[in-house]
Formats: sequence, C-alpha cells, structure tokens
Amino acid sequence: MKTITTTKYGKNILFLATLFLSTGLFAQEDDEKKPLSITGSVDAYYRTNLSSTDVGSQAPGTSFADETGFALGFANLIASYEGAKTGAVADLAFGPRALQAVGGDAGIFVNQLYAYWNVTEKTTLTLGRFNTYLGYEVISPAANFNYSTSYLFSYGPFSHVGLKADFAVSEDFNVMLAVMNVTDENFNGTSGSIPGAYSLGAQLGYSGQFLNFYYDGNAKLGFEIDYTGGFDLTDSFYLGLNAAYQDNDGIGFLGAAIYPQLATSDNFKIGLRGEYFAENGAYGAIGTGVADSSVFAATLTGSYTIENLIIKPEFRLDNASDAVFFDNDLAGTKSLSSFLIAAIYSF
Repeated sequence: MKTITTTKYGKNILFLATLFLSTGLFAQEDDEKKPLSITGSVDAYYRTNLSSTDVGSQAPGTSFADETGFALGFANLIASYEGAKTGAVADLAFGPRALQAVGGDAGIFVNQLYAYWNVTEKTTLTLGRFNTYLGYEVISPAANFNYSTSYLFSYGPFSHVGLKADFAVSEDFNVMLAVMNVTDENFNGTSGSIPGAYSLGAQLGYSGQFLNFYYDGNAKLGFEIDYTGGFDLTDSFYLGLNAAYQDNDGIGFLGAAIYPQLATSDNFKIGLRGEYFAENGAYGAIGTGVADSSVFAATLTGSYTIENLIIKPEFRLDNASDAVFFDNDLAGTKSLSSFLIAAIYSF
C-alpha cells in the first residue's frame, strides 16, 4: 500500500476553491464553445470486527476502509473541460482515502491532472497524471462495487505521471502505449525509486477484456502483467474477473479475483468478491512476517441506490496461511471477520 503524509491542507483547499470559482465563472461566459462539467463524490463509513472484538483496530492488509468505528473516506471534485479536439481533467481529492492513494509528494492532493488531444478519430494523446489502467478496482469508491478493496488493487499501481497514446484499432479492439515516471510518483525519483528511472506501459483491449503490462526494470515495482474483464451472463447477472502477476527481482505476488454481481431490482444489487493472493518471497503485503504467505478473502456486498446516494452493507472474511491477526486472548490467529456500512454520494 502507498502511504504519505501532508502538511498543506490550507493551501490545497484555497487552491481548490479558487479553481472551481474561476472555472465556473468562465463557463457561464462561454459555455457553448468550451463546455465545462463538474462532478465528484463523498463517502463515509462505519466498520467493526466481528471476530477479535476486543483487540484494537486491526484490519485486513488492504488499502482504505481500515478504521474501526465511524470514519471518513474520500471527497473529490472533478472538473472536465472538453473542446472540439482537446480537453483537460482536474480531479482533486481529500480525506483519509486520498492520503493513502494520491501520492502526496510535497503535500499534493491531485488524484488526476491531465490534458488530452484527439489527434484523429482513432488516436488520443494524454499527458499528465492519470489513474492506473491495471486492475479491476479503482481509487474512487463511487466506481467500485465493493467498498473495501482487494489485495490485488492495494499492491498494484495506483496512478501514473507520463504520456500515453490510445489507438482505437477497430470498434472492438484498442491499444494503449505509455512512457511514465515510476508508478505513483508525481516527480521523477522522489518516492523510493531510482532517480532518473522511467516505466513503460501497454494495454490490449478487446470487447471489454483487457491485458495490461507495466515495466520499470527494478526501479520500484519491476514487472506486472494483469488481466481485467467481465461478462454480462444475463440481463441481471454480471461476472467480473481479475488476475495479476508481479515480480521485482524475485519478490512479488500473484493472485486472482472473481466478482459475481446480481441485480435483484432497479435499486438493489448484491455481489461477492472472492480473492486469492499469494506472495513470492518476503513481499510483506499480508503481514505474516513469513515468506511465501497467502490469503483468501471473501467479501459480500449489498448496494442500495436512492437518487444519487448508494448505501453499501458489507461482510468480509480474510483467512491467511499464517497467523497475522490476534484473537481476544491476544493469541495469533489466521482469520478476521468484519462488517461495515458505507454511504457514497455522487454528483
């Protein structure tokens, strides 16, 4: 997981207010020629452990939603500016989820910040910071079915800064190529990687199935290959799939996850995430302190929608190959069960 600290809340909030005030006024003057849209989301949750109830705030070793009791999640505002052939996106994020995810060099709370150029109808160039193309899940909880996140998401890239080119080869087939800073770095060589190192990325997509690649030598993450896709098996039943392998000089992980989701009505869906995640060597993600550890995690999530509000109750069970949690007697145990309920509002 990526962890950062920041000391510039005031400057970021002032910048955010100034940005959206100025762009809003400009949009009123010239809305037809240069359309501007502002969207975003906020979320909060309550979480408790069902097992090991007397042992502090222990949680699975995945990103976000790891506090017990009532807690804040994420707030973001996204300004999208679209011209005839060019455009830009500024996605600014705040809250504990942003602290873990955004990358935070020098206290920056920029989730995404990029400009793009539609060179032709089938070719787009994008320069700036953009969320990762690898994996099934994303940073914003409004775009995920499960509120808590997977191990595969938590230990892959979150975001990239660089240049990417998207090519729509046909109606069903697309290709993306990218040259970037090492993953999750706003500035080259500032977050634990080798100064001057860069990374390469690629994606092959066909009819909603994506094969993704990332490579930075041994600068930080090493090499990762990832498959992400899904299928509408019926009008009400969807099956999502994710599998990944990552290696950095013999240390890394592999895993797979399935995401069956059933719509029981227009307002309610229920879904399961079943995930297996295994470490190669002393990777340290699961937290057992034992090389080659593994974990199976099952997460059952309900999703009830009323207007722009989504309420998500969620049960989760993590079962590791070695003791990583504590029971009420402070003895090591392999499993932890938990429950949370989250509220997500999108606008």
